[in-house]
Amino acid sequence: NLEIVQPGCESALRHWHSKSDELVYVLEGKLTLVTDEGELVLSAGTCAGFKAGVENGHHLVNRTSKPAKYLAIGTRIDGDEVHYPDDDFCWRQDEDGSWYAARRDGTRL
Repeated sequence: NLEIVQPGCESALRHWHSKSDELVYVLEGKLTLVTDEGELVLSAGTCAGFKAGVENGHHLVNRTSKPAKYLAIGTRIDGDEVHYPDDDFCWRQDEDGSWYAARRDGTRL
């Protein structure tokens, strides 16, 4: 997916995937990668990868005055869960593949 992050905005809530690897490649501008380890500025031509199942939430923040563009590359694997460590929230899938929102303990929202 081609993503554009406007100045002062974030790519998403900080998250990690249980079964899907992710890669981001910055095309234009500068974005701050926020993870459990801290922050790292990514500029055009740099990339970052996130291995499935590693419980280290990540997202990108645009702290500049110009829009930034990046490619988000990932897989779509059945049974994947998306966890948001800063929030009591996750996305899960039913046996039929439909997504539902839940709390960390599995309670549906």
